[in-house]
Amino acid sequence: MARPAILSRAPFEEAFEKLGPAPLTLAVLDLDHFKLLNDSLGHTEGDRVLKVVERLLSGSLPSGSVIGRIGGDEYAAILPETAAETALILFDEVIKHFHIHRDPQWPRSLGLSVGLAARPAHASEYAELYRAADEALLRAKREGRSRVCIYVESKMVLKSNYYPKSQLERLSKLSGALGRTEASLLREALDDLIERHRGEL
Repeated sequence: MARPAILSRAPFEEAFEKLGPAPLTLAVLDLDHFKLLNDSLGHTEGDRVLKVVERLLSGSLPSGSVIGRIGGDEYAAILPETAAETALILFDEVIKHFHIHRDPQWPRSLGLSVGLAARPAHASEYAELYRAADEALLRAKREGRSRVCIYVESKMVLKSNYYPKSQLERLSKLSGALGRTEASLLREALDDLIERHRGEL
């Protein structure tokens, strides 16, 4: 059976759109402490690690899966007609395989972390589903890395706990002017902050 190609970001997103409204799980994954490997063993070895990950993903995920390299050491996968709980079992096996068969010269801290979000349970549109899966990925890293987490809807803490009244009033005015909810504006700001400091995660 032919292995699926590893798509770049734009073709990956196009493949998602072509699936229409069908149920699926979106996985977002990256390597833990990849920078440490690049710094200690060089970019040639880093490239070899990425090839190992790509071969593992394309050889281990179910037929019909779509795999993309989103950037750097970050990958995403679409698993059509697959529940998040089933995807969790699949990616747990992928992580264990990577750990067992790692090259002995690689840092012990090098691993894979994965975040999952399902359609329609968590979101329908790509951007929202990706954000949910990415949030689950960040939780996997917070909880110790080399693990899989499914997105869990969390209630936002009251804004008044963190922001002075003057800022909240300006946020409210901006929300009205742009025709967007305050929560979506705060999420956008948080996304930008995380993206700027992604190398620290």
